[in-house]
Amino acid sequence: HNGERFKKQFERLIDFSDNKAIMVDNADWLLELNYVNFLREVGIYFSVNKMLTAECYKTRMEKGLTFLEFNYMLMQGYDFLELYKRYGCRLQMGGNDQWSNILAGADLIRRVEGVEAYGLTLSLLTTSEGKKMGKTQAGAIWLDPEKTSPYDFYQYWRNVDDADVEKCLALLTFLPMDEVRRLGSLPGEKINEAKKTLAFEITKIIHGEEEALKAQKAAEALFGGGGDSESIPTTEISTAQLEEGINIINLLVMTGLAPSKGEARRLVTQGGVYLEDSKVEGIDVTIGMKDLKDGKLIIKKGKKTYHRISAIE
Repeated sequence: HNGERFKKQFERLIDFSDNKAIMVDNADWLLELNYVNFLREVGIYFSVNKMLTAECYKTRMEKGLTFLEFNYMLMQGYDFLELYKRYGCRLQMGGNDQWSNILAGADLIRRVEGVEAYGLTLSLLTTSEGKKMGKTQAGAIWLDPEKTSPYDFYQYWRNVDDADVEKCLALLTFLPMDEVRRLGSLPGEKINEAKKTLAFEITKIIHGEEEALKAQKAAEALFGGGGDSESIPTTEISTAQLEEGINIINLLVMTGLAPSKGEARRLVTQGGVYLEDSKVEGIDVTIGMKDLKDGKLIIKKGKKTYHRISAIE
């Protein structure tokens, strides 16, 4: 089920027709493994001493390396071997943190099958502090529009740190490098123009130009005094429910602005929730039809996350 969802997301970027690209599930071979046979047939090719020199293990050794984590290299190496046997795959690509695991698979193929296999690693997307990007307070930034809307996706890239703009433009867009360097070197407030370009280009690649334009117009509506606010993420609520009144904590969870009631309470008590331009002062606030203007209400979380409530019959 998840595989089909991911496949649909990547169909704009990868051609799956006529088996030009295929997507497989490694559970098809991993879940059927016999542990004793696996140790005999695969484990004999792995040296513990050599494995412990890998950077991925050295960093974990300091805080404790579980046997589950220790086995990861063997399992990924075995995946590469199975992909070679089943599909003739001789190249594995991944982030540069996977270098040791990819090499282990290439070495396993050479030892078992007597053929050369290869690895290609790409730079990890990290912040200027060296931390992996893609995590927010509410969780990961998803390509799936059902998990992260195109607007929220756009806003994430619109709000990256100034120091990360040029790196993101270089790694994630197809702009010429001369243009990337020009945008990345814009001084002061002008760097915001580079961020807008970054957000639009990445959103266009992932969600298409139409959704990128909608997200751009929605951002302009909220921050620039113009544009089309119809593209702001929206939750529709019945007028009957609004007539009864909805507690602000429940509303934050309903809209997805908070993952839980506990997190919603924290946001409100810390003064991070606004109805239009008015700060929500307490967790007992109730929202009703009287709070909506023309059947709509904007809720803001922090400085940059907007959501709209729309009343329906």
